[in-house]
Amino acid sequence: MERLLPRHQVPQEGMLDAQAWFGRTAPVVLEIGSGHGAAAVAYAAGHPEHDLLAVEVHVPGVARMLAAAEPLGLTNLWVERGDAMPLLTERVPSGSLAAVHLFFPDPWPKGKHAKRRFVQQHTLSLLADRLAPGGVLRIATDHAVYAAHVREQVAHHGGWDLVEGERPDWRPKDGFEAKGLAAGRTVAEFALTRSR
Repeated sequence: MERLLPRHQVPQEGMLDAQAWFGRTAPVVLEIGSGHGAAAVAYAAGHPEHDLLAVEVHVPGVARMLAAAEPLGLTNLWVERGDAMPLLTERVPSGSLAAVHLFFPDPWPKGKHAKRRFVQQHTLSLLADRLAPGGVLRIATDHAVYAAHVREQVAHHGGWDLVEGERPDWRPKDGFEAKGLAAGRTVAEFALTRSR
């Protein structure tokens, strides 16, 4: 963290400015809750024309991601250590994101904790505003209750077109996905675009 984070960390204040933050103007993809970073590293490696901003609160996960990125010489992988909501609400301008990735979020399986799930009416509205026209919100989960929750929230919101079943071929099958598949669970894939 001491050696690699300074190379990849975004400024701790101010609005997202691609030229100032990343040294170029390119499509910006935000990954919320990047975990140990396998998907973020794979995306950045496979899409050098994009800048990937990974947001993660878990320090060991950030460290593992940076260690995996170093031998690949990635210059388009960026890190925000912390919660995604303050970044999204206070620092990401309207229409500035090409895509948002939410892979295997905490399902908060108990009914009384459902309000803590990331996918809610207010976050769907926030993400719809932050995405550029044509931008995509990708969600994956191996938790059937969470998948049903996503369908319900998206249908209630009414501002999104939803396609199920499109798994991005660049995402590695490890971490939560591998555990879910090994346990016999099905992975639900959602690709959301703003309704016209």
